[in-house]
Amino acid sequence: MLSIHGCVALVTGSNRGLGRAFCEGLLQRGAKKVYAAARDPSKVSSAGVIPLKLDVSVFTDVGCVARDCQDVTLLINNAGVLRNSPMLGPNSQAAAHEEMATNFFGPLALVQALMPVLARNGGGAIANVLSVASWFANPFMATYCASKAAEEVLTDAIRIQLRSQATQVVGVYAGYIDTDMAAGANRPKVDPRAVVDRTLAGIESGSDRVFADDRSEYIDRQIRTDPEAFYADLQRLWDARQTTD
Repeated sequence: MLSIHGCVALVTGSNRGLGRAFCEGLLQRGAKKVYAAARDPSKVSSAGVIPLKLDVSVFTDVGCVARDCQDVTLLINNAGVLRNSPMLGPNSQAAAHEEMATNFFGPLALVQALMPVLARNGGGAIANVLSVASWFANPFMATYCASKAAEEVLTDAIRIQLRSQATQVVGVYAGYIDTDMAAGANRPKVDPRAVVDRTLAGIESGSDRVFADDRSEYIDRQIRTDPEAFYADLQRLWDARQTTD
């Protein structure tokens, strides 16, 4: 188990929203150093962090970060893309490629590049910010769900593979978070700081999975206990939308 106090963290997607909340929460809990990675590091506004240029879908960026951040003990894969595309939408293939590049291939590349760094530094921890969308096919953003389902498989697989080097791997699940990504959703949203609090507590307690809000607990329970009813509700929502469009 990793102590947040004294750790050296690398957070992707740090220029806003949940990534910025992670940076600030880590420093408040005594992190020794926080690398704040973003496509445009000039937009990183958190005080006390070290801005880094990183587009997780660009492998040369990933290599540079791995070379320059040899003291990392905690990797938080937070960067994400949502294109709100149905699986058979007019732009679904482009949306799927972009979401997979950021939400799956990006974390995979970072883990591969940084796992020897983590091993040399005692094992450390990796936290992948997933979603309740990892668990089911929301027809309104199905390509995103596919990318997050792939990232969940990635998370479970690297947990098994990295256990021998004492690297803790945590999957973080939440519903709608009050960030720009969910700005168009007319649903209750959780404060990013609450997600950070639960995630960092989960890391320190040695958890494999963190349910970061009430919605994640509810969705998990519904899918496990009555998946037929859950998908019937999704079908009704989809059918109702088609009749009003």
